[in-house]
Amino acid sequence: MAENRILAQDIADQILAMITEEKRFHAGDRLPNENDFSRELHISRNTLREAIRILSAYGILHIRRGSGTFVTDAVKKKDLEKRINPFSEMELDVHDFNELNEMRLILEPAAAYLAAKRGSEREIKRIVELGHEVEKKIRNREDRTEADKAFHAAIIQAAHNRYLEKMIPILYRIIAQDVSYYDQYVQAGESTITDHLLVAEFLERRDPIGARDAMRIHMQHGITKNHFDI
Repeated sequence: MAENRILAQDIADQILAMITEEKRFHAGDRLPNENDFSRELHISRNTLREAIRILSAYGILHIRRGSGTFVTDAVKKKDLEKRINPFSEMELDVHDFNELNEMRLILEPAAAYLAAKRGSEREIKRIVELGHEVEKKIRNREDRTEADKAFHAAIIQAAHNRYLEKMIPILYRIIAQDVSYYDQYVQAGESTITDHLLVAEFLERRDPIGARDAMRIHMQHGITKNHFDI
């Protein structure tokens, strides 16, 4: 029973990422029908229903009997953060980027370590796919911001630590407020490709120490080059 609840929470996290990170669903959109969506996610309909109930409790989804399940207006960023993130009102100075990057250096390698140990096969596969998506966008000189966020968010989710899930997005939100780092961010493409794929490789191998060290190197590249990969 506990395993079913954990799986339902995992699926709820994935659906939330489809809404907030991948932008697949927007306010007012109807989710795919139960049969199709459960097949896509490789889960039972009961697990999907439980995941939808979790998100409905946060006000992110609304079930209309006879019509389907719809994304609510809570997906608007500030409203959503208030609903699911009790740390969202934390006040931090937007210019304290060294301290913010140091915080990421502390948290994200640990998250990669836990993801290698705790992540499901589906979660690890998704991280690898997102790593390749970031690479594709860099090669094509496209905006990779959302794909980058999704890559890091997927690792956080695979760590299965609720406090990490709540704290890391705060750092991303604050970092994103300063556009002066954008040019440096774009120039960091090649090292980002190498770093992301190395992290993903260690996760695929289920090597927590390798994943942790690869993420630490990735974070240190950000400090050295004074840019933020988010």
